[in-house]
Amino acid sequence: MTKPNRLAKAVAKTQSLPSFIQMPALNFALRNTVKLVGTCKVDVLKLTNQESIFKLENRKKVQNHIGTIHAAGMALVAETATGMVVGMNVPDDKIPVIKSMNINYVKRAVGALTAKANLTDEQIDNILNTEKGEVNVAVTVTDEEGKEPIEAQMIWAWTPKRR
Repeated sequence: MTKPNRLAKAVAKTQSLPSFIQMPALNFALRNTVKLVGTCKVDVLKLTNQESIFKLENRKKVQNHIGTIHAAGMALVAETATGMVVGMNVPDDKIPVIKSMNINYVKRAVGALTAKANLTDEQIDNILNTEKGEVNVAVTVTDEEGKEPIEAQMIWAWTPKRR
């Protein structure tokens, strides 16, 4: 087992807080680190090294002209879920970056969106033991009706930090 990175340590630290404050504390930390996540108020529901679940409420500030979550907001929640699960695994001497994002908008979204992303044990092992590389992170985005308004493919890369 490798030692946890800074993000994993921060997530673990929130788990030592009283239960009623754990998620607000984690949301506060993530929203202050990733500014657009804070601006749009993306909520973390679950974050482990294998799975992440994030939610974006259909609020006025993230709506398009027809009152649903804007296309950019749909991409943001998928990118956040995939990026955070990758971020939980990338060693501190490396930096994760989104390499490509392919999104097909297939249905009109109803209400809030929930993005679930996960990594396999093999993918995690590759992130931990490869100097640089990339991973296609599985993600599903569902609306309040349980339908998938978008199909998203997110490829994340990691590379050594520049000195």
